[in-house]
Amino acid sequence: MSESLIQQRADIQGLATAILLPSVSVFGDPIERQSGVAGPLTHVVGIGLFQRAVLTLQRAGIRQLIVLAGPEEEQLKQSLGRGPRVTIPVRWMPIREFPLDDPRTWDAMAAEVHGFCLIASVRGVFSRPLIESLRRDVQDGQAFVVAQPVGRQSIGEQLVPVTVQADRLLALGSARGAAAEFVAADLLVVPASLMRFRRTPDSTEETIPIRQWIERAALDGRVRVVRTDRHPAEWYQGVRTQADVPVAERRLFSSLKGEFEGFVDRYFNRKLSRWFTRVFLVLGLSPNVITMIATVVGLLAAAGFGIGTYSAGILAAALFQLAAVIDCCDGEVARLTFTESPFGAWLDIAMDNVVHMAIFGGIAVGAYQRVAAQDEAWIPLALGVAAIVGNALSFLLVNRAQKIKQASGWKTPVHAAWSDFMLKNVASRDFSVVVLLFALLGKLEWFLWMAAAGSIVFAALMVWVIRPSAISRA
Repeated sequence: MSESLIQQRADIQGLATAILLPSVSVFGDPIERQSGVAGPLTHVVGIGLFQRAVLTLQRAGIRQLIVLAGPEEEQLKQSLGRGPRVTIPVRWMPIREFPLDDPRTWDAMAAEVHGFCLIASVRGVFSRPLIESLRRDVQDGQAFVVAQPVGRQSIGEQLVPVTVQADRLLALGSARGAAAEFVAADLLVVPASLMRFRRTPDSTEETIPIRQWIERAALDGRVRVVRTDRHPAEWYQGVRTQADVPVAERRLFSSLKGEFEGFVDRYFNRKLSRWFTRVFLVLGLSPNVITMIATVVGLLAAAGFGIGTYSAGILAAALFQLAAVIDCCDGEVARLTFTESPFGAWLDIAMDNVVHMAIFGGIAVGAYQRVAAQDEAWIPLALGVAAIVGNALSFLLVNRAQKIKQASGWKTPVHAAWSDFMLKNVASRDFSVVVLLFALLGKLEWFLWMAAAGSIVFAALMVWVIRPSAISRA
């Protein structure tokens, strides 16, 4: 059986469908339309809550979306038409035609679900890894309720406390249960069989039957609680009022992290890049434009190194560090606005290498000017050429390694592990601080020795890593 067919069957039987409720919470509370209350069109980092939810679900592997829309249906449709493209099918079901308290509405939606269904209101921001975790962990007959720690927030009328024991839901507590440690997020997963459960005659106060489904399944021990405080990448941040928007934006920024990061990136560059990212978002600059801005700053730094004076070297090193900070921003903007692309990833790596080779050349020219009248003046130029050639070879070999990785063509797990290690180090911007240190010491020529040796050794290691896999694929 082919891998694609196996994946299609897994999607059908697993969690591939989501239902969004822009007008109510998943437990039936209406979303009030008044000043200070956040709605589905409220912007968080430049994207409305509804649009951000749809794009996050799409990136996490959801293949079908059903929207039970209220009076804002046309506005929601228009919001999806702007910005990144929504590629999954979206079925619009107006609640005026499909009342939420009518069992036939949920029977119709259950018929669209094969396996499990994710149900969410548009009252928060959540991470892609959280949805991927839910898709990965679904089990026959089990429902999932996402729960947040209460923390310092008070439990208002629209928050539902949960009682948990060994990751199983015991009860959905009263909205005034101030002693609860966790509250339910507006995000849960239910099996299709549970959606066909009929409401009992005495449950008339509920707008929609979801809470009754969960309570009945909890009695049978079939509701698992997914806590968002256990894995930093699997988070949910409620956005119920305008005051929650800055909190959600800080949560989004704090979650930004590249696939490969060094020590300086994590603890220095990322701290500064978020301020630049906010400016670039306000200006509406695309990730590729930001990449080119970082490239221009890096080339200016290379030109400064070429002057050869001590003060010019320090200024150039500072510019190079600024380029490294701005270089973090293109990926941050891409992830925040869902505008990642294979070309953008390639452009980022390619321009990084252009800047690095220019930096090596600039330092070599500057070092040559300082010793031009001496017999060994050729040494810095030779070192610069070696560093540039080694960097160029490394870039070509890294591209080859990425193609092998995408094709899962590594010959042995050892070569796969070495490849990940090498890719992590080639993407690191940590050496910008090393350049600054040598500039302050007035010993940039020492950096040339390290750059020349390091780039050639790196290229040689990459040849050793990819050659067996390249031969086996051929």
